[in-house]
Amino acid sequence: MTHSLTMDQPDRRDRLDDMKQQLVGKPLDRPDGPLKVSGTATYASEWNLPGTAYGVFARAEIPAGTVEKIDVDSAMKMPSVLGVYSDQRFLNRPAQGGAGEAPVQGATKVSYFGQPIALVVAETFEAATAAAKALEISYTDVRTDSIFDAEHADAEIEEDEEPVEKGDLDQAMDRATYTVDEIYRTPGHASAAMEPHAATASWNGHSLTLRGSYQMLNFNVPELADALGIAESNVRILSPYVGGGFGSKLGISHEAIGAAIAAKDLGRPVRIDLSRPQVFETIMRRSETRQRLRLAADKDGKLIGLGHECLVSNLPGESFAEPVTQATEFLYGGDARLTSVDMARVHRLCAGSVRAPGEAVGMQTLESAMDELAEKVGIDPVELRKRNIPEKNPSNGTGYSSRKLAECLDQGAERFGWQDRQPEPCSTRDGEWWIGTGMASAARVNILSPAEARVTLNADGSVTVATDMTDIGTGSYAILGQVAGEMLGIPVERVEVQLGDSALPSGPGSGGSWGAASAGSAVFQACEKIRMEIANKMGGAETDLELKDGQASLSGKAIALVDLLKGKAVEADGAIKPGDMSEDVTQATYGAFFAEVAVNAYTGETRVRRMTGVFGIGRVLNLKTATSQCYGGMVWGIGSALTEELVFDHRDGHLVNHDLAEYHVPVNRDVPQIDVSFVEERDHHANPIQAKGVGELGICGAAGAIGNAVYNACGVRVREFPITLDKIIAGLPNP
Repeated sequence: MTHSLTMDQPDRRDRLDDMKQQLVGKPLDRPDGPLKVSGTATYASEWNLPGTAYGVFARAEIPAGTVEKIDVDSAMKMPSVLGVYSDQRFLNRPAQGGAGEAPVQGATKVSYFGQPIALVVAETFEAATAAAKALEISYTDVRTDSIFDAEHADAEIEEDEEPVEKGDLDQAMDRATYTVDEIYRTPGHASAAMEPHAATASWNGHSLTLRGSYQMLNFNVPELADALGIAESNVRILSPYVGGGFGSKLGISHEAIGAAIAAKDLGRPVRIDLSRPQVFETIMRRSETRQRLRLAADKDGKLIGLGHECLVSNLPGESFAEPVTQATEFLYGGDARLTSVDMARVHRLCAGSVRAPGEAVGMQTLESAMDELAEKVGIDPVELRKRNIPEKNPSNGTGYSSRKLAECLDQGAERFGWQDRQPEPCSTRDGEWWIGTGMASAARVNILSPAEARVTLNADGSVTVATDMTDIGTGSYAILGQVAGEMLGIPVERVEVQLGDSALPSGPGSGGSWGAASAGSAVFQACEKIRMEIANKMGGAETDLELKDGQASLSGKAIALVDLLKGKAVEADGAIKPGDMSEDVTQATYGAFFAEVAVNAYTGETRVRRMTGVFGIGRVLNLKTATSQCYGGMVWGIGSALTEELVFDHRDGHLVNHDLAEYHVPVNRDVPQIDVSFVEERDHHANPIQAKGVGELGICGAAGAIGNAVYNACGVRVREFPITLDKIIAGLPNP
């Protein structure tokens, strides 16, 4: 029987604090690390099944229209070609994260430039690539009036959801002592994961096994089954190692369906590896945004009104809209409020979840506006934020769970040396460089996702943890092993964690920063059930049981677990579900960023010289992996602030910079020394292990801190990201 918990009330037991193994929270190494650096971890394109054929997609070279004819015969005459496919089950676009059903299908209807419309399969990857490039495709009903720009005068605009509106914001702006009313823009972003999308499909009768790179197997199985028209019980997905996802692998995409259809027809395994340009052109982008920020403050800088109105874009027929105002709704006070998101229908590749959807771009502009307000009021930017921390969620009136924003601001300011800041722009010069500092708050919603796990205390005293949860480089293998080892008093090297197999109990998947806390809570529940059975065998209460280094102690009695088990393993399933706590309180993670930048007085080139981030994430499960996640988020912030931008040609909607040569992610030379620390925290409303998400928090506001530092350095306020030198140079003071 599953030991299940629904979070309908706070869990204040702090059970992990009472355990004796002292594994949780420690900066332990990832057990998968040696496998990855030695090349022995098997990624999606490394399953070398006997008889594998190779598939390559041909792409649309129009933005919208219908495929009229594909010259299959000429392609089939090319060397080693086995088949050419254009099936109506092919995906028109990838599945949105958490869809659990097939996305829009039908490759013959073209919705965006670069869409996969036909698949060539051959004996070798090179032969398939050559045939796919040579494939002749003709079109009909080609749209010449397609809209590619969300701000185009003829763009179709829809209201995403009912705006959140309280009081009269216009009136608040009129009576405010200080106001900010500015338009900010952020470009589209790509996930740019290190590992491109790949899948190998093989059939055994009616049963399909897909070896691929996916983040959420609990949703991917029904998506794949629905798209193919087969039973979910006939689908198994293996995804033990994922080389980065950042949202791009939340749902199934073109390679999964194409490989499955071709493998069924040919009666042999088929592998499809998307090229880097194909990943950029066909897999989820973050929408570009236009954001109007309105801040109304009294003479002391206290907000009396706050407005955040946004325009985003997506393909026709897609319901996902970048939730730009997600943190704005709960972060700062202000009785008069208006937050809204409108969506423009454009023929660009599908928009979906990219790391920290909503806050990643919403926080960087909100924090830029807060910096502008601090300057107008004439108070320190840290103090302005602290003055505007509300007692209750100003949008819906709920209270907060644990919230360490003020502590993060204070600790970050101290670690960074904020007290030495020169508030006037252009106050510090180092040779040909203007030097400036800036800061920003961090905030990201916290989510608990349903999760299941199976834990086995084996007869030899080792432990096995099993769940279909994935590890996308975030440390799931380490963290789940630590929770199990802690609860059962077993050294972590004797804990085996099995992940990434849809045949295992259904985990939460890796996305939304919910993975570690949700899957960890399911493991906790299973271990608690095993502890109950151990205590029962020893004739006492589980709460009095102590387990450490394979020894059990209870009521003055001590025994080795292997002796207690007597050759029989103990197995338990655990499960966690969200409950009333998800609605009764506002749950979020918080933090603060501080940055120092140098801006060249002659060219406008910007370099980040150092960054500090302090975060409150509930219980820290693994100090090393949590710190690494924040490093990664802050690097994303540098990219969002200074370099990253999807560029589309507005004549036909094609993506101009569709590779890592032209889409500029930060590299080693762009990234300075980064200082990360955490405040001590337990969130009893979140889950039984009191942990909250960390993966995405490190990006939420980081770009705002860098933008604010640029202004402090050289006096140029750039409201259109990324802050490239061409946007700075014209406003630079006389060098």
